[in-house]
Amino acid sequence: MYKFRSLKNIDGDSLSMEHREFTFLGKILRKTGLDELPQLIHVIKGEMSFIGPRPMPIAYEAKYSKDELKRFNVTPGITGWAQVHGKNDISWGKRFELDLWYVEHISLTLDIQIMAKTFMQFVKVIFDKNSKPKEMQVFNGSNLT
Repeated sequence: MYKFRSLKNIDGDSLSMEHREFTFLGKILRKTGLDELPQLIHVIKGEMSFIGPRPMPIAYEAKYSKDELKRFNVTPGITGWAQVHGKNDISWGKRFELDLWYVEHISLTLDIQIMAKTFMQFVKVIFDKNSKPKEMQVFNGSNLT
């Protein structure tokens, strides 16, 4: 998945964010969500949609339950129902619940709602000087709460 680099180069393939450092520009890109902008290339290529469950690292694939796999019945998106309802502030279980709700209720009206909420979140972050990007914990298959 294409993204702007927002972290300093480190050795290792760990998915954990706890020992990583943001570049100066990376802090701004992460805070505003502009690090996601290059994903438009995936949308143009038809590999992603604007709206849908966020793609997850391939390393998580074997950890999904049968129900959680249903989120892959739709094209992944740059923003989605889970992102406008808490982004990284919600648990893995809640994120999967919201993603599955979206899969079951997908509609143009819902997508328009998600786009509007995403825009409002973007504007809010730009003007909130105290907001900091929160990183999601690594999904291990059982840390749903």
